[in-house]
Amino acid sequence: MPCIDYIDDPNAPAVNSVVPSVTVAVRDTEGRILLVHKVDNDLWALPGGGHDPGESITDTAVREVKEETGVDVEVTELVGTYTNPRHVMAYDDGEVRQQFSLCFAGRWVGGQPREDGSETKAAKWVDIADIGELNIHPSMRMRIEHAVDSTRNQPHLG
Repeated sequence: MPCIDYIDDPNAPAVNSVVPSVTVAVRDTEGRILLVHKVDNDLWALPGGGHDPGESITDTAVREVKEETGVDVEVTELVGTYTNPRHVMAYDDGEVRQQFSLCFAGRWVGGQPREDGSETKAAKWVDIADIGELNIHPSMRMRIEHAVDSTRNQPHLG
């Protein structure tokens, strides 16, 4: 479902929904990070998605990475909380969500990246040095920066 992202935009539509979601920063043995090329907005992102009833939030993280990339992960820590009320996403069906996302770090335990065909055009390991060349939404770029920051000693709270 296509959406329009608004950050700090006074003309953004009023929020009518909040949906908990996750992203997961997974690194391989070479230090590369797992990214997906999204079908809906043509941007690169960390794998992730919405929380379903009946699962823990870390189960959501594991499930979403597997669904979008084919990679099996184990959640290792919380990178941060991302709940900026001035970041909203407007969908074609009239839903306007306030951002509510938890970003986790994950350890790769198996599988190889592959696109799922419905949500992702591609899934691949990306060298950290090459991230600047990719088209990534600013809010996602912030999560990636937090995830790869080796000086960080506590989760981002915001």
